[in-house]
Amino acid sequence: MISWENLDTLSSFKKLLSLKNAVSLKAVLGGADGAKRVKEYSVPMAEGLTYNYAAKQVDQKVLDVLADLAKEAQLCEKFEALYNGEVVNTGEKRMVLHQLTRGQLGKDVMADGKNKREFYVNEQKRIADFADKVHSGKIVNEKGEKFTTVCQIGIGGSDLGPRAMYLALENWAKAGGKFKMEAKFISNVDPDDATSVLKSIDVSKTIFILVSKSGTTLETLTNESFVKDALKKAGLDVSKHMIAVTSETSPLAHNPDYMEAFYMDDYIGGRYSSTSGVGGAVLSLAFGPEVFACFLEGAAAADKTATEKDIRKNPAMLDALIGLYERNVQEYPSTAILPYSQGLSRFPAHLQQLDMESNGKSVNRDGKKIDYVTGPVIFGEPGTNGQHSFYQLLHQGTNVIPLQFIAFKENQAENDVDIQGSTSQQKLCANVTAQIIAFACGKDNENPNKFFAGERPSSLIYGKRLTPKTLGALLAHFENKVMFQGFLWNINSFDQEGVQLGKVLAKTVLAKQYDGALKEYAALLGL
Repeated sequence: MISWENLDTLSSFKKLLSLKNAVSLKAVLGGADGAKRVKEYSVPMAEGLTYNYAAKQVDQKVLDVLADLAKEAQLCEKFEALYNGEVVNTGEKRMVLHQLTRGQLGKDVMADGKNKREFYVNEQKRIADFADKVHSGKIVNEKGEKFTTVCQIGIGGSDLGPRAMYLALENWAKAGGKFKMEAKFISNVDPDDATSVLKSIDVSKTIFILVSKSGTTLETLTNESFVKDALKKAGLDVSKHMIAVTSETSPLAHNPDYMEAFYMDDYIGGRYSSTSGVGGAVLSLAFGPEVFACFLEGAAAADKTATEKDIRKNPAMLDALIGLYERNVQEYPSTAILPYSQGLSRFPAHLQQLDMESNGKSVNRDGKKIDYVTGPVIFGEPGTNGQHSFYQLLHQGTNVIPLQFIAFKENQAENDVDIQGSTSQQKLCANVTAQIIAFACGKDNENPNKFFAGERPSSLIYGKRLTPKTLGALLAHFENKVMFQGFLWNINSFDQEGVQLGKVLAKTVLAKQYDGALKEYAALLGL
């Protein structure tokens, strides 16, 4: 029997509160046993990745209490309930099925009169067939020319995840002969966004993907009209240049304006949709269906590790528990995501939405106010660029901000040069290792401006190379981390009512149905 209880009612959490500042990183990493700790505080992940938490402020005593907390909060049982189709999205009274888009963890899930795993597999096959026809030239433009570009129109989860995944694999695909079509993305309702993209492509050789589950998203439909206008001005048939990814009940489904429509459903939230048709269409067209299939394999492998009951064998759960310790016991307000991989340049932006839209809640699953903090502020940039930007605050600022480093031993492009005795990749990896120790151990100096307090905790996820499988595993790791933290805080990580209020007011402004301060602010911007 699953019990959904607030975090502050759990006895193991109360015990955890007594373990604040349990570990000095200077002592455990700067001392004689530092090397041993780095080796021991490590957990294998899926697809050859590793989660190392030696530079986190935890010891065996803290880990034992975190393990007790995982059991008391029934994290494994709640995940099992989720993937077996129980209604865990209490706000919208829906199941949560994004794991089913990449594998079958539990029993068959039936909804809308369908086996949902079979539904997702069938949509993946339909997308693969469409992409193959485009690549082979069976589907061409009006002049019989092959399409060379794909452009996704969407916002939020319809843009951030797919865009981050495309950029993550672009260099890999080019180096390995897997690159099929260039991908572009239009998301912002700012007309400069669409204008810039449209000027950078040959619209006559472009397939546009309109992504909207409801078929009513204001920004996306506005940009669709912008694109349609450009196609018509170029003398092109709109219906031969656009496909849709939507729900079967939306106005975009079975619509003659699109040469094809691929379907998702209400059980997959936008920020969790990269492994559905939302990411599947653009990634299959850009790199080929087999690459997207490998991406799904990596995500499925990570999902499997998330079912482990032992937190020392479950990297997503362990990451979630340590993150909760940092947020609710150590009282750290933010987390920085720092990928030392240019391919992951937009990955922090995706994780920002994934985490903050999921766990930015102040009421529990039953709508009752909670008395403890929930999701942290997420931000980040790739290293080494970030080192010359905001690392000053991370090292010497007044707030301690936990860090999550991501790094790979090899680059994607298989292109490097030896300069001053080391390659660029070696310099990149040297910076990661240096930063971990610098943040943890700091440096004494009589000059206050050159004094580093240290005690800045970090984790490191590392692997050999960023590939479709490792990317899928990395994505699923963070999805599952966010899920486990939502379970611990007893909040609903799968709705996003905070996104809606601004949308409603924007429509009010556009309809000029306003007064007072709202009217005056509208006037400031010429409305």
